[in-house]
Amino acid sequence: MELKNKRVLVVGLGKSGMAAALFLRDRGARVTVSDSRSAAALAGEIPALLDAGIMVEAGGHGLLTFRRQDLIVVSPGVPYDMPELKQVRAFGLSVIGELELATRFLRARVVAITGSNGKTTTTALAGKIFADSGRPTLVGGNIGTPVIELVAESSPETVTVLEVSSFQLETVEDFHPHIAVVLNITPDHLDRHGTFANYAAVKARITEQQTAAEFVVLNGEDTPTQMIAGKTRAQVFWFSGRRPIKRGAFVHGESVLFLAKEGGRAEPVMPVAEIPLKGAHNVENVLAAVCAARLAGVSAESIRASVAGFKAVEHRLEFVATVRGVEFYNDSKATNVDATKKALEAFKGGVHLILGGKDKDSDYGELAGLVRERVRNVYTIGSAAEKIERQLAGVAKIVSTGSLEVAVRRAAEDAVAGEVVLLAPACASFDQFENYEHRGRVFKELVMQRVSESAS
Repeated sequence: MELKNKRVLVVGLGKSGMAAALFLRDRGARVTVSDSRSAAALAGEIPALLDAGIMVEAGGHGLLTFRRQDLIVVSPGVPYDMPELKQVRAFGLSVIGELELATRFLRARVVAITGSNGKTTTTALAGKIFADSGRPTLVGGNIGTPVIELVAESSPETVTVLEVSSFQLETVEDFHPHIAVVLNITPDHLDRHGTFANYAAVKARITEQQTAAEFVVLNGEDTPTQMIAGKTRAQVFWFSGRRPIKRGAFVHGESVLFLAKEGGRAEPVMPVAEIPLKGAHNVENVLAAVCAARLAGVSAESIRASVAGFKAVEHRLEFVATVRGVEFYNDSKATNVDATKKALEAFKGGVHLILGGKDKDSDYGELAGLVRERVRNVYTIGSAAEKIERQLAGVAKIVSTGSLEVAVRRAAEDAVAGEVVLLAPACASFDQFENYEHRGRVFKELVMQRVSESAS
Protein backbone atom coordinates (compact mmCIF):
# COMPACT_ATOMS: atom_id res chain seq x y z
CA MET A 1 0.00 0.00 0.00
CA GLU A 2 1.67 3.21 -1.17
CA LEU A 3 1.11 6.17 1.16
CA LYS A 4 3.72 8.70 0.03
CA ASN A 5 2.09 12.05 -0.82
CA LYS A 6 -1.40 10.58 -0.43
CA ARG A 7 -3.97 12.80 1.26
CA VAL A 8 -5.23 10.84 4.26
CA LEU A 9 -7.81 11.89 6.83
CA VAL A 10 -7.91 10.24 10.27
CA VAL A 11 -11.31 10.59 11.93
CA GLY A 12 -11.33 10.36 15.71
CA LEU A 13 -8.36 11.07 17.96
CA GLY A 14 -8.51 8.22 20.42
CA LYS A 15 -5.47 6.10 21.15
CA SER A 16 -5.67 4.24 17.82
CA GLY A 17 -6.43 7.43 15.85
CA MET A 18 -3.37 9.17 17.23
CA ALA A 19 -1.19 6.14 16.48
CA ALA A 20 -2.60 5.86 12.94
CA ALA A 21 -1.97 9.56 12.20
CA LEU A 22 1.68 9.35 13.24
CA PHE A 23 2.16 6.06 11.35
CA LEU A 24 0.75 7.57 8.16
CA ARG A 25 2.88 10.70 8.49
CA ASP A 26 6.02 8.59 8.97
CA ARG A 27 5.27 6.93 5.63
CA GLY A 28 5.03 10.19 3.75
CA ALA A 29 1.28 10.77 3.71
CA ARG A 30 -0.21 14.25 3.94
CA VAL A 31 -2.28 13.73 7.05
CA THR A 32 -5.23 15.62 8.51
CA VAL A 33 -7.09 14.58 11.65
CA SER A 34 -10.71 15.47 12.38
CA ASP A 35 -12.41 15.16 15.77
CA SER A 36 -15.76 16.37 17.09
CA ARG A 37 -14.19 17.42 20.39
CA SER A 38 -13.11 21.03 20.89
CA ALA A 39 -9.54 22.26 20.56
CA ALA A 40 -9.49 22.77 24.34
CA ALA A 41 -10.45 19.12 24.90
CA LEU A 42 -7.66 18.05 22.52
CA ALA A 43 -5.02 20.32 24.04
CA GLY A 44 -2.91 17.34 25.05
CA GLU A 45 -2.77 15.90 21.52
CA ILE A 46 -2.71 18.90 19.18
CA PRO A 47 0.88 20.12 19.82
CA ALA A 48 2.41 16.72 18.99
CA LEU A 49 0.32 16.49 15.82
CA LEU A 50 1.24 19.98 14.64
CA ASP A 51 4.92 19.31 15.39
CA ALA A 52 4.66 16.25 13.13
CA GLY A 53 3.21 18.37 10.31
CA ILE A 54 -0.30 17.00 10.72
CA MET A 55 -3.27 19.31 10.16
CA VAL A 56 -5.97 19.29 12.86
CA GLU A 57 -9.70 19.95 12.50
CA ALA A 58 -11.37 20.17 15.92
CA GLY A 59 -14.87 20.90 17.13
CA GLY A 60 -16.69 19.13 14.30
CA HIS A 61 -16.33 17.55 10.88
CA GLY A 62 -16.33 19.54 7.64
CA LEU A 63 -17.65 17.74 4.58
CA LEU A 64 -15.09 19.48 2.35
CA THR A 65 -12.32 18.15 4.58
CA PHE A 66 -13.65 14.63 4.01
CA ARG A 67 -14.04 15.02 0.24
CA ARG A 68 -10.50 16.31 -0.35
CA GLN A 69 -8.84 13.01 0.63
CA ASP A 70 -7.48 9.94 -1.13
CA LEU A 71 -8.14 7.72 1.90
CA ILE A 72 -10.01 8.00 5.19
CA VAL A 73 -9.03 6.05 8.30
CA VAL A 74 -11.66 5.93 11.07
CA SER A 75 -11.09 5.17 14.73
CA PRO A 76 -13.22 2.40 16.31
CA GLY A 77 -15.30 4.84 18.33
CA VAL A 78 -16.49 6.69 15.20
CA PRO A 79 -19.84 5.42 13.84
CA TYR A 80 -19.38 4.03 10.32
CA ASP A 81 -22.75 5.50 9.30
CA MET A 82 -22.04 9.10 10.28
CA PRO A 83 -23.33 11.40 7.49
CA GLU A 84 -19.92 12.61 6.32
CA LEU A 85 -18.65 9.04 5.89
CA LYS A 86 -21.82 7.98 4.10
CA GLN A 87 -21.41 10.78 1.59
CA VAL A 88 -17.77 10.17 0.77
CA ARG A 89 -18.38 6.42 0.42
CA ALA A 90 -21.09 7.28 -2.10
CA PHE A 91 -18.39 9.10 -4.08
CA GLY A 92 -16.25 5.94 -4.06
CA LEU A 93 -13.69 7.12 -1.52
CA SER A 94 -12.06 4.30 0.47
CA VAL A 95 -12.91 4.31 4.19
CA ILE A 96 -11.04 1.84 6.37
CA GLY A 97 -10.24 1.44 10.06
CA GLU A 98 -6.94 1.34 11.92
CA LEU A 99 -7.12 -2.47 12.06
CA GLU A 100 -7.36 -2.76 8.28
CA LEU A 101 -4.59 -0.21 7.77
CA ALA A 102 -2.26 -1.94 10.21
CA THR A 103 -2.72 -5.48 8.97
CA ARG A 104 -1.76 -4.39 5.45
CA PHE A 105 1.71 -3.70 6.88
CA LEU A 106 2.03 -6.40 9.56
CA ARG A 107 4.71 -8.98 8.75
CA ALA A 108 3.33 -11.66 11.04
CA ARG A 109 0.78 -14.43 11.30
CA VAL A 110 -2.32 -13.05 12.99
CA VAL A 111 -4.52 -14.81 15.53
CA ALA A 112 -7.63 -12.63 15.83
CA ILE A 113 -10.16 -13.11 18.62
CA THR A 114 -13.65 -11.64 18.75
CA GLY A 115 -16.89 -12.27 20.62
CA SER A 116 -19.43 -10.41 22.72
CA ASN A 117 -17.75 -11.61 25.91
CA GLY A 118 -14.41 -13.13 26.88
CA LYS A 119 -12.27 -11.45 24.21
CA THR A 120 -9.78 -9.85 26.54
CA THR A 121 -9.26 -12.88 28.76
CA THR A 122 -8.86 -15.20 25.77
CA THR A 123 -6.51 -12.80 23.97
CA ALA A 124 -4.32 -12.36 27.05
CA LEU A 125 -4.25 -16.12 27.64
CA ALA A 126 -3.45 -16.94 24.01
CA GLY A 127 -0.68 -14.34 24.06
CA LYS A 128 0.80 -15.95 27.16
CA ILE A 129 0.59 -19.44 25.64
CA PHE A 130 2.44 -18.35 22.50
CA ALA A 131 5.06 -16.34 24.40
CA ASP A 132 5.66 -19.18 26.89
CA SER A 133 6.22 -21.56 23.97
CA GLY A 134 9.23 -19.48 22.93
CA ARG A 135 7.72 -17.78 19.90
CA PRO A 136 8.14 -14.03 19.32
CA THR A 137 4.68 -12.78 20.31
CA LEU A 138 2.86 -9.46 20.10
CA VAL A 139 -0.52 -8.77 21.72
CA GLY A 140 -2.76 -5.82 20.95
CA GLY A 141 -5.84 -4.47 19.22
CA ASN A 142 -8.88 -3.74 21.34
CA ILE A 143 -6.98 -5.06 24.38
CA GLY A 144 -4.86 -1.92 24.69
CA THR A 145 -1.97 -1.46 22.22
CA PRO A 146 -3.23 -0.19 18.83
CA VAL A 147 -2.45 -2.68 16.06
CA ILE A 148 -0.64 0.03 14.11
CA GLU A 149 1.96 0.28 16.90
CA LEU A 150 2.82 -3.42 16.47
CA VAL A 151 3.85 -3.07 12.83
CA ALA A 152 7.44 -1.98 13.53
CA GLU A 153 8.04 -4.96 15.83
CA SER A 154 6.47 -7.58 13.57
CA SER A 155 8.37 -10.14 11.52
CA PRO A 156 7.51 -13.33 9.59
CA GLU A 157 8.44 -15.33 12.71
CA THR A 158 6.10 -13.32 14.97
CA VAL A 159 2.70 -14.43 16.19
CA THR A 160 0.42 -11.40 16.63
CA VAL A 161 -2.59 -12.03 18.86
CA LEU A 162 -5.31 -9.41 18.42
CA GLU A 163 -8.50 -8.70 20.31
CA VAL A 164 -10.93 -7.47 17.66
CA SER A 165 -14.19 -5.63 18.36
CA SER A 166 -17.29 -5.22 16.23
CA PHE A 167 -16.40 -1.54 15.83
CA GLN A 168 -13.08 -2.55 14.26
CA LEU A 169 -14.65 -5.22 12.05
CA GLU A 170 -17.09 -2.69 10.57
CA THR A 171 -14.27 -1.18 8.52
CA VAL A 172 -12.22 -4.17 7.34
CA GLU A 173 -11.82 -4.99 3.65
CA ASP A 174 -8.96 -7.47 3.11
CA PHE A 175 -8.32 -8.47 6.75
CA HIS A 176 -7.83 -12.23 6.95
CA PRO A 177 -6.18 -13.67 10.08
CA HIS A 178 -4.41 -16.99 9.89
CA ILE A 179 -6.55 -18.13 12.82
CA ALA A 180 -9.86 -16.40 13.63
CA VAL A 181 -11.68 -17.15 16.89
CA VAL A 182 -15.34 -16.28 17.53
CA LEU A 183 -16.17 -16.88 21.20
CA ASN A 184 -19.87 -16.05 21.22
CA ILE A 185 -22.37 -13.61 19.73
CA THR A 186 -24.99 -12.21 22.10
CA PRO A 187 -26.85 -8.87 21.99
CA ASP A 188 -24.45 -5.97 22.49
CA HIS A 189 -23.84 -2.49 21.06
CA LEU A 190 -27.35 -2.43 19.57
CA ASP A 191 -27.28 1.34 20.08
CA ARG A 192 -24.55 1.37 17.41
CA HIS A 193 -25.45 -1.53 15.12
CA GLY A 194 -29.24 -1.16 15.25
CA THR A 195 -30.27 -4.82 15.24
CA PHE A 196 -28.84 -8.07 16.50
CA ALA A 197 -28.73 -9.36 12.91
CA ASN A 198 -26.51 -6.42 11.92
CA TYR A 199 -24.27 -6.96 14.93
CA ALA A 200 -23.90 -10.69 14.20
CA ALA A 201 -23.10 -9.96 10.55
CA VAL A 202 -20.34 -7.56 11.58
CA LYS A 203 -18.83 -10.16 13.92
CA ALA A 204 -18.81 -12.71 11.07
CA ARG A 205 -16.61 -10.38 9.00
CA ILE A 206 -13.59 -11.68 10.91
CA THR A 207 -13.59 -14.70 8.60
CA GLU A 208 -15.02 -13.10 5.44
CA GLN A 209 -11.68 -12.92 3.58
CA GLN A 210 -10.10 -16.07 5.01
CA THR A 211 -8.91 -18.79 2.63
CA ALA A 212 -8.97 -22.58 2.75
CA ALA A 213 -5.41 -22.50 4.13
CA GLU A 214 -6.60 -20.61 7.23
CA PHE A 215 -8.64 -21.56 10.30
CA VAL A 216 -11.71 -20.34 12.15
CA VAL A 217 -12.48 -21.53 15.69
CA LEU A 218 -16.16 -21.39 16.66
CA ASN A 219 -18.26 -21.96 19.78
CA GLY A 220 -20.13 -25.26 19.34
CA GLU A 221 -22.76 -24.22 21.89
CA ASP A 222 -23.63 -20.77 20.53
CA THR A 223 -26.16 -20.77 17.69
CA PRO A 224 -25.26 -17.39 16.07
CA THR A 225 -21.60 -18.42 16.12
CA GLN A 226 -22.38 -21.84 14.64
CA MET A 227 -24.00 -20.17 11.64
CA ILE A 228 -20.65 -18.73 10.58
CA ALA A 229 -19.48 -22.26 9.69
CA GLY A 230 -21.67 -22.26 6.58
CA LYS A 231 -20.32 -18.94 5.34
CA THR A 232 -16.55 -19.32 5.64
CA ARG A 233 -13.93 -20.74 3.29
CA ALA A 234 -11.60 -21.39 6.22
CA GLN A 235 -11.15 -24.75 7.96
CA VAL A 236 -13.65 -24.89 10.82
CA PHE A 237 -12.67 -26.08 14.29
CA TRP A 238 -14.91 -26.02 17.35
CA PHE A 239 -14.79 -25.75 21.12
CA SER A 240 -17.35 -26.97 23.64
CA GLY A 241 -17.46 -27.20 27.41
CA ARG A 242 -20.41 -29.59 27.32
CA ARG A 243 -19.75 -32.40 24.85
CA PRO A 244 -17.24 -33.99 22.49
CA ILE A 245 -17.06 -32.33 19.06
CA LYS A 246 -15.84 -33.46 15.62
CA ARG A 247 -12.59 -31.54 15.73
CA GLY A 248 -11.30 -28.94 18.13
CA ALA A 249 -11.10 -28.57 21.92
CA PHE A 250 -13.67 -29.89 24.39
CA VAL A 251 -14.27 -31.11 27.92
CA HIS A 252 -14.85 -34.80 28.50
CA GLY A 253 -15.17 -36.00 32.06
CA GLU A 254 -12.66 -33.98 34.05
CA SER A 255 -10.24 -33.30 31.19
CA VAL A 256 -9.66 -30.83 28.38
CA LEU A 257 -9.03 -32.71 25.12
CA PHE A 258 -8.05 -31.67 21.59
CA LEU A 259 -9.07 -33.53 18.45
CA ALA A 260 -7.06 -32.61 15.37
CA LYS A 261 -9.21 -34.38 12.80
CA GLU A 262 -12.60 -35.98 12.57
CA GLY A 263 -12.42 -39.65 13.47
CA GLY A 264 -8.98 -39.23 15.02
CA ARG A 265 -7.82 -39.84 18.55
CA ALA A 266 -8.42 -37.10 21.12
CA GLU A 267 -5.28 -35.76 22.78
CA PRO A 268 -5.36 -34.91 26.51
CA VAL A 269 -4.29 -31.33 27.23
CA MET A 270 -4.95 -30.75 30.93
CA PRO A 271 -7.34 -31.47 33.81
CA VAL A 272 -10.22 -28.99 34.08
CA ALA A 273 -9.32 -28.62 37.76
CA GLU A 274 -6.06 -26.89 36.77
CA ILE A 275 -7.89 -23.99 35.10
CA PRO A 276 -7.34 -21.14 37.56
CA LEU A 277 -10.22 -18.92 36.40
CA LYS A 278 -13.66 -18.77 38.01
CA GLY A 279 -16.81 -19.62 36.03
CA ALA A 280 -17.92 -21.96 33.23
CA HIS A 281 -17.50 -19.14 30.68
CA ASN A 282 -13.79 -19.06 31.46
CA VAL A 283 -13.54 -22.79 30.73
CA GLU A 284 -14.86 -21.91 27.26
CA ASN A 285 -12.29 -19.13 26.93
CA VAL A 286 -9.53 -21.63 27.79
CA LEU A 287 -10.87 -24.13 25.25
CA ALA A 288 -10.82 -21.48 22.51
CA ALA A 289 -7.23 -20.55 23.35
CA VAL A 290 -6.22 -24.22 23.48
CA CYS A 291 -7.70 -24.83 20.03
CA ALA A 292 -5.95 -21.82 18.49
CA ALA A 293 -2.63 -22.73 20.08
CA ARG A 294 -2.73 -26.37 18.97
CA LEU A 295 -3.62 -25.28 15.42
CA ALA A 296 -0.49 -23.11 15.51
CA GLY A 297 1.61 -26.05 16.67
CA VAL A 298 2.08 -25.29 20.38
CA SER A 299 2.45 -28.55 22.34
CA ALA A 300 -0.18 -29.72 24.82
CA GLU A 301 2.43 -29.79 27.60
CA SER A 302 3.38 -26.16 27.00
CA ILE A 303 -0.29 -25.10 26.86
CA ARG A 304 -1.01 -26.86 30.15
CA ALA A 305 1.78 -25.05 31.96
CA SER A 306 0.75 -21.67 30.54
CA VAL A 307 -2.91 -22.04 31.48
CA ALA A 308 -2.08 -23.19 35.01
CA GLY A 309 0.05 -20.08 35.53
CA PHE A 310 -2.45 -17.61 34.09
CA LYS A 311 -3.97 -14.95 36.34
CA ALA A 312 -7.35 -13.34 35.78
CA VAL A 313 -7.25 -10.19 33.67
CA GLU A 314 -7.98 -6.96 35.52
CA HIS A 315 -11.69 -5.99 35.60
CA ARG A 316 -12.82 -9.49 34.49
CA LEU A 317 -14.38 -11.24 37.50
CA GLU A 318 -11.37 -10.01 39.44
CA PHE A 319 -11.24 -10.78 43.16
CA VAL A 320 -10.50 -7.53 45.01
CA ALA A 321 -10.61 -8.21 48.76
CA THR A 322 -12.50 -9.76 51.66
CA VAL A 323 -13.99 -7.34 54.19
CA ARG A 324 -15.52 -8.83 57.37
CA GLY A 325 -16.09 -12.11 55.54
CA VAL A 326 -17.68 -10.50 52.46
CA GLU A 327 -15.89 -11.04 49.13
CA PHE A 328 -15.76 -8.18 46.61
CA TYR A 329 -15.41 -8.92 42.86
CA ASN A 330 -14.73 -6.43 40.07
CA ASP A 331 -16.29 -7.40 36.73
CA SER A 332 -16.46 -3.90 35.29
CA LYS A 333 -15.84 -5.44 31.84
CA ALA A 334 -19.33 -6.97 32.07
CA THR A 335 -20.72 -4.26 29.81
CA ASN A 336 -23.69 -6.23 28.48
CA VAL A 337 -26.44 -8.46 29.86
CA ASP A 338 -24.87 -11.73 28.75
CA ALA A 339 -21.59 -10.89 30.49
CA THR A 340 -23.49 -10.19 33.71
CA LYS A 341 -25.28 -13.53 33.37
CA LYS A 342 -21.94 -15.29 33.13
CA ALA A 343 -20.67 -13.44 36.19
CA LEU A 344 -23.73 -14.42 38.24
CA GLU A 345 -23.39 -18.05 37.14
CA ALA A 346 -19.98 -18.11 38.82
CA PHE A 347 -21.63 -17.71 42.27
CA LYS A 348 -24.15 -19.98 43.99
CA GLY A 349 -26.00 -17.21 45.83
CA GLY A 350 -25.81 -14.41 48.34
CA VAL A 351 -24.82 -11.85 45.69
CA HIS A 352 -25.17 -8.11 46.16
CA LEU A 353 -25.17 -6.96 42.53
CA ILE A 354 -24.24 -3.48 41.30
CA LEU A 355 -25.94 -2.77 37.95
CA GLY A 356 -26.10 0.26 35.72
CA GLY A 357 -24.30 2.82 33.61
CA LYS A 358 -24.98 3.87 30.02
CA ASP A 359 -27.68 1.74 28.41
CA LYS A 360 -26.88 0.00 25.10
CA ASP A 361 -30.52 -0.73 24.21
CA SER A 362 -30.35 -3.85 26.41
CA ASP A 363 -33.11 -6.00 27.91
CA TYR A 364 -32.29 -6.34 31.61
CA GLY A 365 -35.35 -8.56 32.08
CA GLU A 366 -33.17 -11.37 30.74
CA LEU A 367 -31.37 -11.31 34.10
CA ALA A 368 -34.55 -12.01 36.08
CA GLY A 369 -34.08 -15.75 36.52
CA LEU A 370 -30.52 -15.55 37.82
CA VAL A 371 -31.26 -12.47 39.93
CA ARG A 372 -34.21 -14.22 41.59
CA GLU A 373 -32.12 -17.33 42.23
CA ARG A 374 -28.77 -15.86 43.33
CA VAL A 375 -29.07 -12.16 44.18
CA ARG A 376 -30.07 -10.69 47.55
CA ASN A 377 -30.06 -7.02 46.54
CA VAL A 378 -29.57 -5.04 43.32
CA TYR A 379 -27.93 -1.61 43.58
CA THR A 380 -28.55 0.61 40.55
CA ILE A 381 -26.24 3.36 39.29
CA GLY A 382 -25.99 5.63 36.28
CA SER A 383 -28.36 6.72 33.53
CA ALA A 384 -29.77 3.20 32.96
CA ALA A 385 -30.91 2.88 36.59
CA GLU A 386 -34.57 3.69 35.99
CA LYS A 387 -34.86 1.21 33.11
CA ILE A 388 -33.16 -1.53 35.14
CA GLU A 389 -35.43 -0.88 38.12
CA ARG A 390 -38.51 -1.08 35.90
CA GLN A 391 -37.47 -4.29 34.13
CA LEU A 392 -36.40 -6.08 37.33
CA ALA A 393 -39.21 -4.82 39.55
CA GLY A 394 -40.41 -7.55 41.93
CA VAL A 395 -37.52 -9.88 41.12
CA ALA A 396 -35.27 -8.83 44.02
CA LYS A 397 -34.91 -5.94 46.43
CA ILE A 398 -33.67 -2.95 44.40
CA VAL A 399 -31.75 -0.11 46.02
CA SER A 400 -31.43 3.03 43.88
CA THR A 401 -28.01 4.44 44.76
CA GLY A 402 -27.14 6.67 41.78
CA SER A 403 -23.37 6.51 42.17
CA LEU A 404 -20.84 3.71 42.47
CA GLU A 405 -19.57 5.15 45.76
CA VAL A 406 -23.00 4.94 47.37
CA ALA A 407 -23.61 1.48 45.87
CA VAL A 408 -20.40 0.07 47.37
CA ARG A 409 -21.17 1.59 50.77
CA ARG A 410 -24.75 0.28 50.86
CA ALA A 411 -23.76 -3.18 49.61
CA ALA A 412 -20.97 -3.41 52.19
CA GLU A 413 -23.44 -2.47 54.94
CA ASP A 414 -26.07 -4.98 53.78
CA ALA A 415 -23.87 -8.00 53.04
CA VAL A 416 -22.98 -10.54 55.74
CA ALA A 417 -20.04 -12.92 56.01
CA GLY A 418 -20.08 -15.56 53.28
CA GLU A 419 -21.82 -13.29 50.76
CA VAL A 420 -20.45 -11.47 47.71
CA VAL A 421 -20.53 -7.89 46.44
CA LEU A 422 -20.26 -7.99 42.66
CA LEU A 423 -19.79 -5.13 40.21
CA ALA A 424 -21.13 -6.55 36.92
CA PRO A 425 -22.96 -3.53 35.49
CA ALA A 426 -24.40 -4.89 32.19
CA CYS A 427 -23.87 -1.37 30.80
CA ALA A 428 -21.27 0.86 29.23
CA SER A 429 -19.45 3.23 31.57
CA PHE A 430 -19.42 6.48 29.63
CA ASP A 431 -22.16 8.27 31.59
CA GLN A 432 -20.03 8.50 34.75
CA PHE A 433 -16.56 7.19 33.83
CA GLU A 434 -13.97 7.46 31.07
CA ASN A 435 -14.21 3.73 30.29
CA TYR A 436 -14.78 0.38 32.01
CA GLU A 437 -11.17 0.36 33.28
CA HIS A 438 -11.74 3.67 35.05
CA ARG A 439 -14.96 2.32 36.57
CA GLY A 440 -13.18 -0.82 37.74
CA ARG A 441 -10.31 1.14 39.28
CA VAL A 442 -12.73 3.36 41.18
CA PHE A 443 -14.59 0.28 42.46
CA LYS A 444 -11.35 -1.24 43.71
CA GLU A 445 -10.34 2.00 45.40
CA LEU A 446 -13.70 2.14 47.17
CA VAL A 447 -13.34 -1.48 48.29
CA MET A 448 -9.82 -0.87 49.60
CA GLN A 449 -11.16 2.06 51.60
CA ARG A 450 -13.50 -0.42 53.27
CA VAL A 451 -10.52 -2.67 53.97
CA SER A 452 -8.69 0.21 55.66
CA GLU A 453 -11.76 1.18 57.67
CA SER A 454 -12.29 -2.39 58.87
CA ALA A 455 -8.67 -2.62 60.02
CA SER A 456 -8.76 0.61 62.02
